[in-house]
Amino acid sequence: MTKITASIITIGDELLIGQVVDTNSAWMAQQLNNIGVWVQHRVAVGDVWDDIWQALDEESKRSDIILITGGLGPTADDITKPLLCKYFDGKLVMHEPTLQHVTYLFEYVFKRPMPLLDRNRRQAEVPDVCTVLKNEKGTAPGMLFEKNGKIFISMPGVPHEMQGIMQDHVLDLIQQRYTMPHIGHRTLLTAGQGESMLAEMIKDWEEVLPSFIKLAYLPNYGMVRLRLTGTEEKDLVEQELDRQFAQLKVLVKEYLVVDEDITMNEVVGKMLKAAGKTLATAESCTGGYIAHLITLVPGSSLYFKGSVVSYDNSIKKNVLNVQSATLESAGAVSKETVTEMQKGILNIMHTDYAIAVSGVMGPDGGTAEKPVGTVWIAVGDSQSVEAKKLHFRFDRKRNIELTAINALNMLRLFIKKSK
Repeated sequence: MTKITASIITIGDELLIGQVVDTNSAWMAQQLNNIGVWVQHRVAVGDVWDDIWQALDEESKRSDIILITGGLGPTADDITKPLLCKYFDGKLVMHEPTLQHVTYLFEYVFKRPMPLLDRNRRQAEVPDVCTVLKNEKGTAPGMLFEKNGKIFISMPGVPHEMQGIMQDHVLDLIQQRYTMPHIGHRTLLTAGQGESMLAEMIKDWEEVLPSFIKLAYLPNYGMVRLRLTGTEEKDLVEQELDRQFAQLKVLVKEYLVVDEDITMNEVVGKMLKAAGKTLATAESCTGGYIAHLITLVPGSSLYFKGSVVSYDNSIKKNVLNVQSATLESAGAVSKETVTEMQKGILNIMHTDYAIAVSGVMGPDGGTAEKPVGTVWIAVGDSQSVEAKKLHFRFDRKRNIELTAINALNMLRLFIKKSK
């Protein structure tokens, strides 16, 4: 079966200078992979006519499908639509259904008091050689072109608008047009061991994997995901992936967190939900980031009660009831303080479990005794608490993220052991 390939072109100066992070291509690649399309190239270009034109030429030689995002707004720097019109030898015409949609949005959804601007009306202009893909969530429609047996699909750069067009139109169009080979995945999450040591542990098994199955190492914040990917006839791929995945889980069982492609906050959430237990957090150095991760998971209200961000010592004392003597003798970043914070948040929130953290995230504030990156974490219930001191060596943002992930993993291990 022929492999169907795709290229993704993202357009915008803001992407090249780092002002906006390109999340679009990552999301698109995941969706394409799920339906059996191989993304073999991703390229970002600025708002420069010649650069966009060259990217279209080069990617059309490389891939069957070229997906384009960005440059469809109403301002002068948005040049994608006129460029595509010229590239495909068309002329701009008013698309009445799109104009009606734009008018409806401005009058009834956005409730703009002024008349529709001409630049907003021009959002409904499209090349007469394209198939219009309605954008239910915005004003700029998607556009489908064909040239030399390749398909080109242009979509807005606004993530939720692009995602809507992909889900409403693009994925179905691709599946109807092409017969894709089956792509299967199995992913597990490990914690507590680095990428190189895991590779050493499983090297003999990895060396004899079938040629149609590949292993990828995906490290991140003290954890490593191991992903098996197979491409072949569906039944063969799925059976062999199951067999190899079972062997892999045995080999890494000491460090295995979960045999699904989910995050640590989702793992902890599933454990709490299954047990009918609740959680609260008392956060100093992380500023509520642990609570943020927990509440990213849909349905987290079933098990997460809330958080106290005790950034200042007065909040530790007056809200969490950390003793003044503890702060004076041991300091805010200490086993004693996080243990009392953990107890205090349990008393306030009346939850089954609690997490407490305090540390020095940097870039300043450290001492010889407690340098930047020093963190104390406490997890537990009303019967027992476990505290641990960690040292990180990164920038402030990464130190916060590492603290949060390690705190969640400590809670996971505590719950697992208490069961």
